[in-house]
Amino acid sequence: MNQTLLQTLGIKHPLIMAPMFLVSNEPMMLAAIRSGIAGTFPSLNYRKEGELPALLERLNQAKAGHPQGTYGVNLIVQKTNPLYKKHLDACVTAKVPFYITSLGNPRDVIEAAHSYGARVLCDVTNLQHAEKAAQNGADGFIAVCAGAGGHAGPYPMHVLVPALKKAFPDMTVTAAGAIATGQQIASAMVLGADSVSIGTRFIASREATVSDEYKNAIISHGMEDIVLTEKLSGTPCNIINTPAAQKMGYRQSGFEKWLSRNPRTRKYFKMMVQMKGMKKLEKAIKPNHYNQLWSAGQSVEMVDEILSVEEIVQRLMQEYQESVRALR
Repeated sequence: MNQTLLQTLGIKHPLIMAPMFLVSNEPMMLAAIRSGIAGTFPSLNYRKEGELPALLERLNQAKAGHPQGTYGVNLIVQKTNPLYKKHLDACVTAKVPFYITSLGNPRDVIEAAHSYGARVLCDVTNLQHAEKAAQNGADGFIAVCAGAGGHAGPYPMHVLVPALKKAFPDMTVTAAGAIATGQQIASAMVLGADSVSIGTRFIASREATVSDEYKNAIISHGMEDIVLTEKLSGTPCNIINTPAAQKMGYRQSGFEKWLSRNPRTRKYFKMMVQMKGMKKLEKAIKPNHYNQLWSAGQSVEMVDEILSVEEIVQRLMQEYQESVRALR
């Protein structure tokens, strides 16, 4: 275990609760902080005027009372995110402890964060992304591997994590994708990861305010039920293969791909696709809604009950310690 990363983030356990669009919420963040891990959330979960600054103030108060836990904010840094600059300004004002950047150039976030001593971890799916992030001053990588919920990468953890550690020995690497047990955490550590990021397991938590149908889907589906689709956000992402997902489809048409690549149309087309996808997902998390489009990773295979966030963390770390002892 890399103690330096734990000290840098200010956490007891090498675990980040991954940012999940429309799932990550304040009760989950507070429970993560109390549990000695890092809770993170996408800033786009808070789009109403004044919501984000008020939340950050409350999270800072919670962190002050529980110094072994922390929180971070996930920023979508693509130009297609209309709230990016506004949300970044709010985060800097609140002195957010650390950031996770996704889908774009992280340079502005890194400069802003470093101005007051915060850290930035950048989502990467390959060595090329990692090189660009490192050149811009990133403090570490989130290695988004195959099987991750939401925007997944193409490479398995057992290839991407050691490849990143070999190419960037001085950078911290957090393994993300298809991790839901302490044994899998131990596996990531053996590969050289400094910490892990877990999302899907926490959807089936008592603090998550998604519908019971969504939580039960996490429990009842297996790894073979997860499919990769381009239709939801324009970027390949993993969802549960429900009838609604089958109806939506998995691949963009040739014309849609042309619109997403054409210099004159790509920004606006991607923005339109993402907005439509956000609305579909927003409806799908509500109870009894027919449009069951649910983001999840292949680790649904390992999830079989709904627990509190603190119970999940306790079990994960117990399993992790048992796995480490078994290796000795």
